[in-house]
Amino acid sequence: MSNPDRPDVVLIGAGIMSATFGTFLKELEPSLTIAMFEALHDCAEESSNGWNNAGTGHAANCELNYTPQRSDGGVDISKALEVNTEFDLSRQLWAFLVRKGAIPDPRAFIHPCPHMSFVWGKENVAFLRERFREMSANHCYHGMEYSEDRAKIAEWAPLIMDGRDDSEPFAATRIVSGTDVDYGALTHLLVKHLSDQPGFDVHYDRKVVGLDREDDGRWRVSVEDAYDGGVQTVSAKFVFIGAGGGSLPLLQNSKIPEGVGYGGFPVSGIWLRCDVDAVSHRHHAKVYGKASSGSPPMSVPHLDTRIIDGKQSLLFGPYAGFSTRFLKHGSLEDLFTSLTHANIVPLLDVAKDNIALSEYLVGQVMQSSTHQFDMLKQFFPRAVKKDWREAVAGQRVQTIKPTGQHSIFKKEGSLEFGTELVVSEDKSIVALLGASPGASTAAFIGLEVLQRCFGDELTEGAWLPKLKEIIPTYGIDLKADAEACRRTRAETAPVLKIENV
Repeated sequence: MSNPDRPDVVLIGAGIMSATFGTFLKELEPSLTIAMFEALHDCAEESSNGWNNAGTGHAANCELNYTPQRSDGGVDISKALEVNTEFDLSRQLWAFLVRKGAIPDPRAFIHPCPHMSFVWGKENVAFLRERFREMSANHCYHGMEYSEDRAKIAEWAPLIMDGRDDSEPFAATRIVSGTDVDYGALTHLLVKHLSDQPGFDVHYDRKVVGLDREDDGRWRVSVEDAYDGGVQTVSAKFVFIGAGGGSLPLLQNSKIPEGVGYGGFPVSGIWLRCDVDAVSHRHHAKVYGKASSGSPPMSVPHLDTRIIDGKQSLLFGPYAGFSTRFLKHGSLEDLFTSLTHANIVPLLDVAKDNIALSEYLVGQVMQSSTHQFDMLKQFFPRAVKKDWREAVAGQRVQTIKPTGQHSIFKKEGSLEFGTELVVSEDKSIVALLGASPGASTAAFIGLEVLQRCFGDELTEGAWLPKLKEIIPTYGIDLKADAEACRRTRAETAPVLKIENV
């Protein structure tokens, strides 16, 4: 780096978000100097770690929380369509990197894995049947299958039918073009590719502790050494806060007006994990069920095939919990130190309107291991307890967004379940807040940051031609253009060595 103390861009956090956005920037403008700072000893140690998330390759194929039932009995698939086509953008970015040799083998991070939804009970079966009717009629869900037949569902996923009672109806949908994605492995590949290029430096065991405006509009970024406590500063034109649960405190630290009033509610998670080959190799699918009333989206129960470091395992859960930490390796004081006079009223407003969520989390925290295992047996009736062990998932922070009037007594709040971008007026700093679907839509989020913060560069004379090379469908609505949707999936599938229908 020509001047390590004055990089063009600082990326805070070495997870999938920063790695993806940094990849975009270096492809579009190779001359940019970029410094990445990570508080831990390696990249992808928090939410991006393979064991800290479900690795669904969230394409909204199986997650029932994306398709709520309307009051008239129909199913609203609009959110599912958004997420579904956002995942196509990730596929295009990854395929571009594979073609150019930046990712030598896609099987290092992505594997074909059918996505299924499975329900039981008369009302739930009726819901799934209607959901299938609406989704299968859309080109984005070409190839979706539906069955209420025991033998067919057992063919798709033997474990969920083995030992199941026929006393109540059940139904399943399946899409064979689903994937299992190890976002930890992908992050390592992206950071390695970035580190191999001139003008990019990654600094581990370095925690960003200060963000201050300089007179010339740049940002003075103060960084603490995890070992000796020493603090150094760098001066950056642009700052990207992609630090997962750690983004909210950093946004507050920046003191930009756009961040006033934002709060966060931490939700922890626990998995049951099975590494017994005789069990895990009998299940090749991600099977999602219906969420309990009041539960957050990341708590939808699912029985997942995971392939991490070449080994196939099963995950079930997650069971939601509560911790005041904002990061898995964070401090118990995180929630309390994030409270301000500006966000306490929005937080209380959200708490008032989300009693069911509070009751759900309390119930989950109080669950015994026997209760947790009983929930697994609803999906896998013949599960044997000794084959499973508990694993702590990544920490998530649900965003509390301030709404309404901005007087100190009239700040209402809303609980956001997607990813929120908070951008300064001069577009010199952006913070990413939120959780699911997160990693799976990192390319879409990266593009949104480019549009909002670097819009002047997205012209035919600057970055736009290269961006269209990376993302061939950039500017095309894949929800509306069936031919473009079909074409991009047909083109990316063989490059990524995944299924296409």
